[in-house]
This record gives sequence, C-alpha cells and structure tokens, in this order.
Amino acid sequence: MSLGLLGPTALMSPNHLEQEAAINSLSTLMSVIPKDTYIEFEKHFSNFPDRQSHDTVSENDIQIFHTPEGMLSSEQGVYVAESVATKNMRQAKGRFRMYDDQDDGDDVNSNLSVKRETNHSGRKETASREVTGVGKKDIGKSTKKADKGKTAKEEARELLLREEASIRQKVGVIKKNLSLMLRALGEMAIANPVFAHSELPSLVKFVEPLLRSPVVSEVAYETMVKLARCTASPLCNWALDIATALRLIVTEEVHVLLELIPSVGEGETNERPSLGLFERIISGLSVSCKSGPLPVDSFTFVFPIMERILLSSKKTGLHDDVLQILYLHMDPILPLPRLRMLSVLYHALGVVPTYQASIGPALNELCLGLQSDEVAPALYGVYAKDVHVRMACLNAVKCIPAVSSCSLPQNVEVATSIWIALHDREKSVAELAEDIWDRCGYVFGTDYSGLFKALSHINYNVRLAAGEALAAALDEYPDTIQETLSTLFSLYIRDVGFGEDNVDASWIGRQGIALALHSAADVLRTKDLPVVMTFLISRALADPNADVRGRMINAGILIIDKHGRDNVSLLFPIFENYLNKKTSDEEKYDLVREGVVIFTGALAKHLAKDDPKVHAVVEKLLDVLNTPSEAVQRAVSTCLSPLMQSKQEDAPALVSRLLDQLMKSDKYGERRGAAFGLAGVVKGFGISSLKKFGIATVLREGLADRNSAKCREGALLGFECLCEKLGRLFEPYVIQMLPLLLVSFSDQVVAVRDGAECAARAMMSQLSAQGVKLVLPSLLKGLEDKAWRTKQSSVQLLGAMAYCAPQQLSQCLPKIVPKLTEVLTDTHPKVQSAGQMALQQVGSVIKNPEISALVPTLLMGLTDPNDYTKYSLDILLQTTFVNSIDAPSLALLVPIVHRGLRERSAETKKKAAQIVGNMCSLVTEPKDMIPYIGLLLPEVKKVLVDPIPEVRSVAARALGSLIRGMGEENFPDLVSWLLDTLKSDASNVERSGAAQGLSEVLAALGTEYFEHLLPDIIRNCSHQRASVRDGYLTLFKYLPRSLGLQFQNYLQQVLPAILDGLADENESVRDAALSAGHVLVEHYATTSLPLLLPAVEDGIFNDNWRIRQSSVELLGDLLFKVAGTSGKALLEGGSDDEGASTEAHGRAIIEGLGRDKRNEVLAALYMVRADVSISVRQAALHVWKTIVANTPKTLREIMPVLMNTLITSLASSSSERRQVAGRSLGELVRKLGERVLPLIIPILAQGLKDPKTSRRQGVCIGLSEVMASAGKSQLLSFMDELIPTIRTALCDSTPEVRESAGLAFSTLYKSAGMQAIDEIVPTLLHSLEDDQTSDTALDGLKQILSVRTTAVLPHILPKLVHLPLTAFNAHALGALAEVAGPGLNFHLGIVLPALLSAMSDDDTDVQKLAKKAAETVVLVIDEEGVEGLISELLKGVGDNQASIRRSSSFLIGYFFKNSKLYLVDEAPNMITTLIVLLSDSDSATVAVAWEALSRVTNSVPKEVLPSYIKIVRDAVSTSRDKERRKKKGGPVLIPGFCLPKALQPLLPVFLQGLISGSAELREQAAQGLGELIEVTSEQALKEFVIPITGPLIRIIGDRFPWQVKSAILSTLSIIIRKGGIALKPFLPQLQTTFIKCLQDNTRTVRSSAALALGKLSALSTRVDPLVGDLLSSLQVSDGGVREAILTALKGVLQHAGKSVSVAVRTRVYVLLKDFVHHDDDQVRNSAASILGILSQYMEDGQLSDLLQELSSLDSSLSWSARHGSILTISSMLRHSPSSICTSPVFPSVVYCLKDNLKDEKFPVRETSTKALGRLLLHRVQSDPSNTAAHLDVLSPMVSALQDDSSEVRRRALSALKAVAKANPSALMTHITIFGPALAECLKDGNTPVRLAAERCALHAFQLTKGTENVQAAQKFITGLDARRLSKFPEHSDDSEDNEDDPTSG
Repeated sequence: MSLGLLGPTALMSPNHLEQEAAINSLSTLMSVIPKDTYIEFEKHFSNFPDRQSHDTVSENDIQIFHTPEGMLSSEQGVYVAESVATKNMRQAKGRFRMYDDQDDGDDVNSNLSVKRETNHSGRKETASREVTGVGKKDIGKSTKKADKGKTAKEEARELLLREEASIRQKVGVIKKNLSLMLRALGEMAIANPVFAHSELPSLVKFVEPLLRSPVVSEVAYETMVKLARCTASPLCNWALDIATALRLIVTEEVHVLLELIPSVGEGETNERPSLGLFERIISGLSVSCKSGPLPVDSFTFVFPIMERILLSSKKTGLHDDVLQILYLHMDPILPLPRLRMLSVLYHALGVVPTYQASIGPALNELCLGLQSDEVAPALYGVYAKDVHVRMACLNAVKCIPAVSSCSLPQNVEVATSIWIALHDREKSVAELAEDIWDRCGYVFGTDYSGLFKALSHINYNVRLAAGEALAAALDEYPDTIQETLSTLFSLYIRDVGFGEDNVDASWIGRQGIALALHSAADVLRTKDLPVVMTFLISRALADPNADVRGRMINAGILIIDKHGRDNVSLLFPIFENYLNKKTSDEEKYDLVREGVVIFTGALAKHLAKDDPKVHAVVEKLLDVLNTPSEAVQRAVSTCLSPLMQSKQEDAPALVSRLLDQLMKSDKYGERRGAAFGLAGVVKGFGISSLKKFGIATVLREGLADRNSAKCREGALLGFECLCEKLGRLFEPYVIQMLPLLLVSFSDQVVAVRDGAECAARAMMSQLSAQGVKLVLPSLLKGLEDKAWRTKQSSVQLLGAMAYCAPQQLSQCLPKIVPKLTEVLTDTHPKVQSAGQMALQQVGSVIKNPEISALVPTLLMGLTDPNDYTKYSLDILLQTTFVNSIDAPSLALLVPIVHRGLRERSAETKKKAAQIVGNMCSLVTEPKDMIPYIGLLLPEVKKVLVDPIPEVRSVAARALGSLIRGMGEENFPDLVSWLLDTLKSDASNVERSGAAQGLSEVLAALGTEYFEHLLPDIIRNCSHQRASVRDGYLTLFKYLPRSLGLQFQNYLQQVLPAILDGLADENESVRDAALSAGHVLVEHYATTSLPLLLPAVEDGIFNDNWRIRQSSVELLGDLLFKVAGTSGKALLEGGSDDEGASTEAHGRAIIEGLGRDKRNEVLAALYMVRADVSISVRQAALHVWKTIVANTPKTLREIMPVLMNTLITSLASSSSERRQVAGRSLGELVRKLGERVLPLIIPILAQGLKDPKTSRRQGVCIGLSEVMASAGKSQLLSFMDELIPTIRTALCDSTPEVRESAGLAFSTLYKSAGMQAIDEIVPTLLHSLEDDQTSDTALDGLKQILSVRTTAVLPHILPKLVHLPLTAFNAHALGALAEVAGPGLNFHLGIVLPALLSAMSDDDTDVQKLAKKAAETVVLVIDEEGVEGLISELLKGVGDNQASIRRSSSFLIGYFFKNSKLYLVDEAPNMITTLIVLLSDSDSATVAVAWEALSRVTNSVPKEVLPSYIKIVRDAVSTSRDKERRKKKGGPVLIPGFCLPKALQPLLPVFLQGLISGSAELREQAAQGLGELIEVTSEQALKEFVIPITGPLIRIIGDRFPWQVKSAILSTLSIIIRKGGIALKPFLPQLQTTFIKCLQDNTRTVRSSAALALGKLSALSTRVDPLVGDLLSSLQVSDGGVREAILTALKGVLQHAGKSVSVAVRTRVYVLLKDFVHHDDDQVRNSAASILGILSQYMEDGQLSDLLQELSSLDSSLSWSARHGSILTISSMLRHSPSSICTSPVFPSVVYCLKDNLKDEKFPVRETSTKALGRLLLHRVQSDPSNTAAHLDVLSPMVSALQDDSSEVRRRALSALKAVAKANPSALMTHITIFGPALAECLKDGNTPVRLAAERCALHAFQLTKGTENVQAAQKFITGLDARRLSKFPEHSDDSEDNEDDPTSG
C-alpha cells in the first residue's frame, strides 16, 4: 500500500491534487501503523533513483539550470556561478574544519583549484564585458544584426542551447521528485511526532545533506523545520530557530557562523539582523533542561548546534550555558553521540583552559559509556596541542570500562596513540600514559603506520612525540630499522614531489621525518649509517624548506656525535665523495655542499688531534660560512668549536682572518658568517681567547670607528653572535660594551641601527638576573640624560629587554614600563617614537592572546591617559580572559589600572578596582604580580575610603580577591593597615571602608585566620577610644554579608560585644552597634534563636547598665517577634503590674521558647525590674508589661525559678548582679511584709545543705542582705537561728562559701558585737583540734580574720604557738599568716622562734609544714616589719643549735629571693653574717648558709654589688681567722668555699668591681679575689678559673694605675699556684700579659710579673720560645726592667728547666756568663742564680770549664768579678752540689772559697761563707761519716764567725744552724771547734747577729732534745742562757730557712 502511494500514480503523479492526496494518505497511515509505513518509506527513499542522480549533478549543470531559457550559461555572467562555486566549496571546507584538519588534503586542493578557476573565469568574463560594453539586455539585438558570415557560430550556439535545455530538464525533474519526497517526509513526521521523535536520527540523515543542495535546499529546510517540531516539549517551540541554525551550520562558512554567535562581553550594542538566533536556541535549551535532561533523540538532533558553538576558535558568551546543558547529558547507558561530544569537549578545553575543572570530570563521565571499539577515537585528545587537553584525555580514557578493568583487546590504533603519549615531552603526560599502557598490557608491535602518519600531524608536539615513539619502537625491534628507514625515505620523496607545483604544503611531514631521524640517532647501527647519511646528503640537504633543512642537519650532526667516533673511516669517504662531485643544479648543490661540510666538521672532532684532515675540514667550514643562510652559519659555528683544539698554533691567524672578514667584507652574508665563525672559534678556544687575541678590543674599536659603517655593523654582528654563543660567560664584556651599544642605536646608518637592535636582543635574551641588575640602572640613568640621542638609545635598549628570559623579564618590566611611559611625553619627537616602539616590543612578547589583541588600545591608554584611560578600562572589562596573564601583559595593564584608580570619576575608579580584583585570579605566577602590589595597593586603599559606598564595596571585593589570589604573605601589612584604619580618628567613611575591606579580606583568608583575629576584634569593641569602638562594631555590619552562614558559629562570642556597643556613651558607637544588631537579627533571627537568646540573657546580668538596658531591649525585640507583637504599644499610667498583653501572646511565647525557657527569661526580667539604673528598670518594665498579661499569676508560676535565679545571682561574681538580686529579694520582702522573714531564714538555712557550692554561697550573701535590710531589733529575735547558720557556713567544705560566710559574720558583728566573736571563735578553735573539721575550721578562722584581723588575732595566736608545734598548728600558723598579713608585724617574736625550732623537728610532716608556714610569715611582712624580722633571723643565725642556725639561714635566703620589698639596705649585714657562717662547724649549716648567701647576692642589683667589696673582704678575713683558730697550722680553707660552685655567690661582687669600678675599687677587687681564692679548695676553684682569669687579663691590659696591676698580678700568681692545669686555655694570653708587665715602669709590677711568669712556665709544654723572648729582651734592656727579666728567666728555668732545649740552655749560659761580673749587684745576683740552676743540666766538661773560669776570676782586680764568681759557685752548690764535688776542679774551688774569706770586700766574704755553708751541708748529708772532710770546711766557717762584718758573722751562723738541723750528730762531733766562737757570738753587740746566734745555739747544742744537752752546752755558754734557749719552740724559725726567697742564690 505504501509503495503504491509512493508510485507514479500517486506521489510521483504529474497531477498536483494526486500528489496532495498521496501525502495526506501517508500521514494517515503514519498515525495508524507508523512503524511499517516508515520502514517502507525509508527503504524507498534510500534507493530513490533521483537521490543518486542528484549527487552526480555537476557545477556546470547547476549553472545551466539557473540560466533562463534561450540564453547560454556562458553568457549569463559570473555572479551565480561564483556564488554556487563558493557555496559548494565552503561546504567542503566547513565540514573539513569541523573534524580533523589533516585527513582530506586532496579535497582541499580540488576546492582551491575550483575557486581559482571560477574567479579567474569570472575576472575574464567581466573584463570582456566591460571592454565591449555589451550588457545583458543587448545580446538579442546583436545576434539579429549579425553578419551573414557568423552563421556557423550561430549553429554551434543553437546546438549548445539544445544541449543545455536537456540538462535543464533533467535537473528540473530531480528537483521536483526530491521536493515531493521531502514534503512527504515532513508531513509524515508531523502526523506522528512521537514516533518521528524516536526516528529523528535516521530522518535527519535524509534531510541534512540536501540542506546544502543548490536545487532543493529550500524544501529541505522546510522539512527540517517540521522535524524540529517533533522534538520534546518545550524545545519544539524553538523549531524554526533550530532548523535555521542547522541549515546555517551545514551551508554557511565558519566565519559567518562565528559572527552570529555573540562573543563574550558584547553587549546589546550589536544590531545585526540575526543577532540572538543562537542565544534564543540556547536559552530555549536551558529552559527545556530545567526539569532534567532532554530525551536522547532530541539531544542528538540539536547537538550539532551546541557542537558548532563550542568549536568556535574563541570563547563565546554561550560557552558556559552550552557546557551546562552538555553536562546534563552524560548517562553511560544512553546512545549519545559520545565521540563527537568528546571531540568537541577536547576542542573547548583547548580554547578555554580555565574550563579544566568542569570539563575534566565530564570527559571522565562520558568515557564510562564507551565500548572497547571506541577507545581509539576517544584517544584523539592525545594529539592536541595543549598539555592540559592531553592530560584530560588520558585521565578520561582511564575511566573507559574496558581500560579500567584491563580487558582491552589488542588494537594497533589504540596502541599507537598511547605509545605516542608515552613519549610526550611533558613528563606528566608520559607518566599517565605509562599507567594506561601497563593496565592494557600492550606490546607495541612492528606496525608503525600510525607513527608514520603522526609524523606529519599538524601539531609540533605530536610530531616530536611520534619521532621519540618511533625511536623507542626501533630500539625494541632493531630488525625493523632498515625497513623503517626506507619507509621514511620514500615518504620524504613522496612529500617533496607533492609540494613541487605550488606552495610547499607538505613540509610538516618532512619536518616530522627529520625529528624522527634526530630521535633515532641513538638506535641506529653501523650498517644503517651509510644509508642514512646518503639519504641526508642526496635528498634532505637540498630540501626547499629552510626549517626542514636545518632540522635534517641537526639530525645528521647528532647521528655523527653518537656514532662518529667508531665510524670515522666509514663516513669520511662518503662526505669527501660528495664534496668533490660536480652537478648540473649548482644552486641546489650549494645547499648540499654546505650540509656536507657541516657534517664533515661534526665528524672531524672525532679525528685525532694531529690528523691533517682537520685542517682541511676547518678550511671547508670557513668557506661554507659565506653561505647567506643563518641556519647553515649557526651549524658551522657549532662544528667549529670542538675542532679548535687542533688549531692552537694557527689560532691568531684564524681569528684575524675572521675579524678581517667581519669588519671589511662587502657582503652582509659573509660578515654575518664571519661573526658566527668567530663565536664558534672563541667558544672552542675558551673565553680567555677574547682577551688573548684582542677580539674584544677589535670589536670595541670597530664599534667606535666613525669612518666605516661596515666596521660598526660588523662589530655589532660579532657582539650579537658572541652573546648568543657564549651566553652568560660573555656577560662581563656585555656590561663593558653597553655604552658603545647605546651609541650605535642612534647611528646615521640604518644597517648599523638594525645591527644594534639585533645585538641588543641577543644580549638581553642571555642576561642573568645579576646581569639585569647591572644593566638596568645605567639604562634608566640614560633616560635622564639631557642629550636626546642618549635618551633615544636607552629607550631602544630598554625595549630590547622585552627579549630577556621570562624570569628576568618579570623582574625588570615593573621598572621599565613606567619609565617608558614617562618618555612618551618627551619633548623630542624621536625619543617619543622610540618610546612607542619600545612599548610595542614589550607588547610583542605578550603570550596572552586576549591582551595581545588589545595592545594598541593599551598603548593608547599609556600614551594619552587623559583621553583613553576610561576607554581602555571599558575594553578590558568587556574582554573575557580565557588564558592566564603573563608578566609583559601585567606591565602594560598595571599603569593604566593605576591611573584609573587615581581618576576623580567614581565610575572609573570602580572599573579599575574591579580589574585589580580580577587580575590576580588570572595571573600565571602570583610572583609576577608582586612587583606591582606596592604600586596598586596604596591606590586601592584610597579607593576603599572613597565617600561613595558603592565604590568602597568594589574596592573591598578587590582586596578580598587580591588576598585570595596571591596569599596573605604578599600583603604583610594589609590586615594591620585595615585594623589601624578601623581605629583611626578620621571620618566615619574611612572606618566604614576599612570595615568593608577587612570583612572581605577575612572571608578570603579563611575561618582559621578569622578565628585567630576574632578575640582581638572583640577586645577592640570595648577600646577606650570611641572611634576604635565605632570602627570595630561597624565590622560586624559587614561580616555576616561576607561570611554568610559561617558567621553564625561565632554569634555567641560576638553578641556580647554588640550588646556592649549598644550601651556605649558615644552616639556613633551606639549607632554602629545598632546597625550590626539589625544585620544580625535580619540574618539569623529565625535560624539562630537558640544562639541569640542565651547571649541576650547573659547581657541582662552584665555589669554595665547600658548593656543591661540594650539586652532587655533586644530581648524585648526577640520576644515581640516570637509573640507576634510590634512592642510599640504605649503604656501610660496604671500600676507596675498592669500589662498591655494578651493571653495569646503568652501562649505564642511558650510555644516558641518552651515553658522552662520562658520561666527563666521572665524570672530574669522580673529581677531586672529592680535594677540600679532607672533606664534599665524602665526598659524591663516596658517589656514585662508588653508580654505579661497577669503579674500575680505569672509570679506564682515562676516563683521557684525566681527564687532559684535570685539565690544564684546572689552568689554571682558581679557586684551589681548581687545588688540587683538583693534589691529584688528586698523588694519581695518589702512587698510581702514581715511575714516573709520567718520563711526566708529557714529557707536560707536549709539552702546551706544544697550540694551546689554556688547556691550555698548565694545563701550566705542572701543572709547578709537580709541582715542588712532588716532592723536590729527584728534580728535579735532570730539570733539563735542566725549564729548557728553562720557558724555552719564558716565551717563549710568549700572556700567560696566560707568567704561569703565571713562577710555575713562581719554583718553580724555590726549588729551583735562581741557576742558574735564569743559565740563563734571558741567553737572554731575547738574544731581545730578535731582532725575531721580542722581544715574547714581553720579556713573559717581565716575568713573571720580577713574581716576583723585586729580583734581576732590576739585570741588565736597563743593557742597555736605551744611548743612542741604539731603539724596542724604549723599549717594553721601558715594559713592564718597569709590572711593576717602585716597584722603579724607585732607578733613575730612569738611566731618565728616557734617555727624555727619546728623546722628542724624530727617529724618530717611538722618540718615541712613549719617550713611552709615560716616562708609565708616572712613574705607577708611589710616595710615596717622588716627590721623586726631581720633581728629575729639574726638572733637565729647566732643560736647555739646548728639546726636553728640552718633554719634561719634558709629563711634569710628565702626572704631575699621571694620578697617584693626593697631589701638592698639590709643586704650588707646579711652577707657579712652568712660569709662568717660559711666556716661553721656543722657542714649542713655551711651548705644552707652558702645557698642563702647566693640568694641574697642575687637579689642585689648588679650596679650595687661593687660597693660590698670591702665588707666581703672583711667577712672573708673574719671567717678565715675563725677557721685558722680551729686548724692550728697548715693551709687554711673555708668549708663554704670547698663546696661545688663555691665562689658563685661572691664572684659577681668582685668581677663587677673589676669591670666597672674605680681604679681604687678595682685594686680592692683584685686583692679581694686573691684572698678569696686562697681560702678556696683547688677542686672548687677549677670551674671558676676561666671566668676569673678572663676579666683579670682584660683589665691588666688596660691603662690602669700600677696598684691595680700589681694586685691583679698577685691574684693571678695565686690562681696559677692553685688552679694549675685548669689555666691551660689562658697560657698564651697570660704569658703575653706577664711579658708585657716586665716592661712596666713600676718595680712592684715588674717583680710580681717576673715571679708569676716563672710559676706559669711550669704549666707550659713549650718553654723554648719564652726563654728565647726573654733573652732577646734582656739584651736590649737595662735597669729595673733587666732585673725583672732576669728574675723571670730564673723562675722559668727553675720551674721548667727540664723542658728547655740544649741549644736554648747554651744561649742562656753564654749570655749570662758575662753578667756574672756585672757592676749591678742585682744583675750579678740573678745571673749567678740562673747559672746555678743551669748547672743541674750541664755536661761534666762544660761544668769543669765554668768552674775553672770562675776560680780564675778569684784573682781579678775588680771586686764585682770576684763577687760574681763566688755567687755563681754558691748557687751551683745549692742546685748541683754533687756534680761540683766530683768535678776535677773541685779542690781549686774550695781553695778559692777559703781564699776569698780574707777578701777586703765584705760582700765577697759573706758570699764565700754562704757557699762554704752549702758545701758543708751537702757533705754532712751525703757523707756523714767523713769527719775530716767536714772539718776541712768547718774550720774556715769558724773563722768567719769572728769576722769584722756583722753580715758575714750572721751568714756563718745561719749556715751552721742549717747544718745542725740537717744532721745534728755530725756537727756535735766538732763541738769543740765551733763552740767557743758560737759562745762569743751570743754576746755580740749587733742584735741581728745575737738573735741568729741564739737560733744557731738552740740547734747546734741540741738544747731542746733533753737536759743532758743543756748540761753539755754549759761548757761554752752560761747555764742561764742554755736554759733560756731550750724553751724556744723548735720550728718557729722555719720561714727564715726557706731557700726559695728571691735573693738566695
């Protein structure tokens, strides 16, 4: 039936009515049996013959069809033909653009040719018509009047006309039949829209192609409208628009479409006729999708429109809406056009990178519905240009079920795409691809066809990755290399052939092959090299495209680099062969030859250094340098560098040849080549060659050569190439050349100027950050130069800075652009135009396409800010930014925005602020924005305090987005500035602006920051300055708006502050708080009633009456809201309790708040009716009356709660609240009369049993209130109840309750007087004895005490201080002392002794508590009690009991450490006492006293300490004497100074004196330190050696009087003696110090230093240098200094002689031998002593020589020589007697000594006596039995006893005494010899002689050893003398015998 309807008798009938009938019948059938009808129709239409023939109609046929009958199509003119042609062509191109750019290359070409021909013919036709002047209308006439001779032509024309008529008929039939079918299709669809909807995709398939038909497009369009009507409702209402859009998409060219789609920011200004078509469709779609996604068939039908919009090359205003619609249609189950959706989303993401966040997830969701055969198309995204698109694509592909489940079947196309992604140069993409590759478990086979195709992909990144991918594949399958190479070569040959006839379109593919060869360099094998090289040379090097050639050369060089070393012999012949070849096409072959030369150069670096080929290669390379191709020259330059190692000898010649060519060659190409060559050569020889060969100088001279422009240009070329080649190494020269470069910019010759510009670019592109810092200042300075040329050049160079590396660029642009902008207003036009150019250069490096397009506008804004600032801002605001903004963009934007912010117009300011806010969200790197913050922020701040609120709010938002975009760290002071402005006294406007800004900033910084700041904000709401309060409260007006619901969480903290503000005395603050309150109530009244109410309730009980008032008002507002009343009713007259409310209001409140809450609120309200402030009372009364209908009834309901509230309030910490509660209680009592008292007091008594502490406390306060308000007489009747109640309360378990009870007791005391004390105190004292109640009773007592101290103390103390003290009493004393405080002053005499004795109790508890109590007692004393306390403590320190001394010492320390009183005046006394105590007999006491001393000295300010030096010295002396008395002999150490850290307490006193005292004080301090160290043990001293010695050394080095130095030296001596090795660190300093002091003017200082140096040397390991120094000084010094040096030398040798080397000892010996007979006594003495010491270390020979020499001096005429020789012998006898006695010269020595006893000079005689004495002493000790020898020496001694000189006699007596002490028996044998002489001496007239004789007799006669000796002695002396002498103590003369005294030799 259907077929019949479609047949020739129906639809195809010539009869119009039959056609209509057929169409109607088909429509009816559609509504009855749609499916079958449609299937038949579809089958018929698919095979419809006219449809096929329509597709074969040619362009020409259509032209004929449109030509009227009787006219040839060639006469018709060109217009129709052209439009048809372009229509057809556009269709192809349009379709082609929509999908892939590269697939249908042939198509493009055919269309291009059509277009060309058509236009061509068109032009010809028009031309001919114009020439002949024959118009369309004249054709007929001309034919009629034709000559007879034209008949043949006419015949041909008629023939043509007939042919064309038949064609016209054929096309007419096709048109008619197709139109009928289309109409039928449309009507059928309308007849059953529901069925048609389900078949829409197949229906569209028939209609869409015909929309672009030149024959039936109109009918097809009408059909399309009908199909559009079948879409789902309400979308079908936009059917006409949808069909029109689809038709446009199919037929119109792309740009027409884009003009129809509004781009972002185009307002309603566009008045194009079809404006709004796409907007209407998209808004229709949005409306249709409101309730959910569209049915899938409708969506597929309109999808091409959305696709077309998204495929536009820039973001349009519809993008966002379209994407939102797409996102609704992602269901993985539905049959969506998924691949087209993916493709279009990839495109949109590439165009608008900011969509990443939304498109990413959408792609993932789309991929969930893909099958495994759709993976390959889904992967097309990896071929995108943008990294983020590739990433999104791979992430999405991971979501495809087959991929995520790892069940993807092997597929070459998929594998190829992933493999290419695997080798993406973006690491992130490669890693993601690797993950997918591993999941799929693919192995990349050997099918490389996909890779080959990708090598010619339009995107460079794909070509690059394909090259890498191919190389990786070849690496895995080396066998395929050969085949692959041949494929690549054949592809190359095909491509070259393809592009020959016209434009070279296929260079991209060839570039891909070059990239592949470059990547594959590594994997090639030796056997592949000849093939590849031959290909490169024979084919690739002659490539017509320079880029391809360059890349091929690079590939060749890399291959040679990788394989050249091993294959030199293989490759060299190939290259040489090509170089020697001749060819027909010279031009092409030149290219090849250059390439081969470069290859040869690259290969040559693998040759041996001395290979002669290298030189040939270099020559060839230098020839090739003359090729005028930059790529070639660059490559040659690179090849030259490594070859320079072999050219070291020819270097100067080579360099000068290149320089010559550079400066003098006529051709620019050659000069440029020379520049490249020079750069390569310099790189090869190293940077030093610039100086070595004078290159830099030549260039500099060339630049300065005014005669030759060639030279100047050449120098610039050289400079440019060196910059480029050497990079940062060349930077130092760049800085040097800068002035010359500046000059070149203003050269007269254009070429030089161009050269300067290129050089500048090269220089700037290589500058490091440091370089920029060096170059910028000089350029900026150049802008201030007076000469316009300098300015101009500086500007040009600044412009060149646009080519710096990105990092440097962002660093320098902020400084450059403002300066360039200033230049635009320069007086000299050339400077202005240079500024323009420079700014354009900055504009040219902008990467952001949107701003790049706006550069002219922005430059106008910079050039003419007055006229164009506003315009520029408008344009910027209209621009939609898709890409992020880079540093150069900012540099141009910011000055304009900055200017905008400073304009007067509010509108402009607003726009500028808006842009500032938007900017930071678009900046790529926030750090690019940082340099401008300093510029923009101050202006934004100014706008923020603009008088116009709207401007302020825009600025506030801008600040918020600045902080959000760039992070708080870049605005360190912003928040503090806002906070300061909030506090400013300036206008309200400023504070409001700051509040608005701060609220936005806080919203941006996040809740954590806000929470951190909130306490501060709240604190400032109660600041003392009204302006600050106002500012901070205003903030709460804006915070709810900026933070929204988040702010709700902080209401509890914020509300009190607002309530405070409402109560402020300053009106503006109250207004601010009120506004804030309004805003809060507006925002949160309904949501946060439970939050608001507690805050308001708290406010009711606040201390401030204004807050109470405002809280009551706010509470009223809330209650009114809940009750539904306005609260505005006027309450006039009536009693307090008459309300204006209704029961309904009451019920509403109970419903809203709940009964309990309502009772609480009303109880609080009732209480506040008794407020102290009248305004609060009135406010409360107003609210009460408004919402309470019946007061008595309500009071009854709330009575329990009210009492509860009152008792709680009575216990409140707030005094006003207690007062209000009391008044309220009073009011209740007053209203209810006396009958309430009997009720209240029991309730209160009962209340004491309440478990809640605060309630019990409230009860006590209530009691006080009641007692205070009731009369005395009334109270007396209740005493029996009151006193027990208070007594109970005083013993309550909780301290707060006891405290309140104390106050109640005070009230009671006022009424009851002593009765209160008598009835309560004894009970409490009694309770003290009971363990269970003692603590609370004690606290009760404390409470009473605190109220009535003086009255109660005398009652209590005697009871507590009974000895022995119990633990509790001790505790009680402490506790009471705390309360009694200074009241204890007069009772110390009772309290302290008891506590002191208890502190040493055996019971540790008692001890502990007594100690604590004593500590409390000493601390509560005030100034007046100090004297008493100190005397008590001193009494304790002097006690007999050690324990009491200990306790007192401890308390002294504790008191000084912890007391807040000024105790400096008491300290000296204490320090003295405690130092003396340090030598206490009890060691524990010593330790405690030390600790106390430490605390006392610590309590004294540093500057006071030096004044204590004297008392400390005295005290130490006293303590030492005390200790000495105990010791009886031996070293005296004070026990306190033997403890660890012993000196810590006293050291500061001395050190402070040393460091800061006067000279006298310093001397005292040094002496004191010495005394202190003397009594300190060595162990204890150890750790203080360093802190003491350091300052001493420092001070002795300064210019102080000699007394100070002397004191310090003696102290240092003591330290050396006691400190020993601990001084090691200071040895060098001490040594230096002492040596320096040897030169001092004062003898005391010198001698002290000499002695100290001697002792110090014992500690030193290396003594030689010291001895050497001393000897050197000795030779140049004289007088006292010489003496001192000799003394020091003696000391050093004595203490460290062993360590002195032989050489040094010899030096000493030689020098001092001469000093022995020096005129000066002292020098002689010292020299003799030293030689004596040295003799211990002499060898026998040297000793004999010395003795010989000394003996010979005996006969010298000079007495000093004789004296010196005897002195030396004496000294030697002391130090090494045995060596002398064994010496061969010994007899002559003895003879000499005896002989000298007769000398005329008594010193000689005396010294001889001394020497003989020493000899005798040695004899009796070493050989006691040899009496003959003894006698030999003794006899001369006896003669000396009778000498004329008393000194000689005394010396002889001393010597005898020494011998007697050493060996009495040996001497006794010779008593007869010396006895008489000794007896004579006892009678000597000289007292010293007589005394010496007595001591001698005591030992010689052994008088102390028994009476028989006394008897024996009487032979020589009288019995009286003998008995007198025998009573002498035996050792009393020990000190006299000491040999160590300095004078004894």
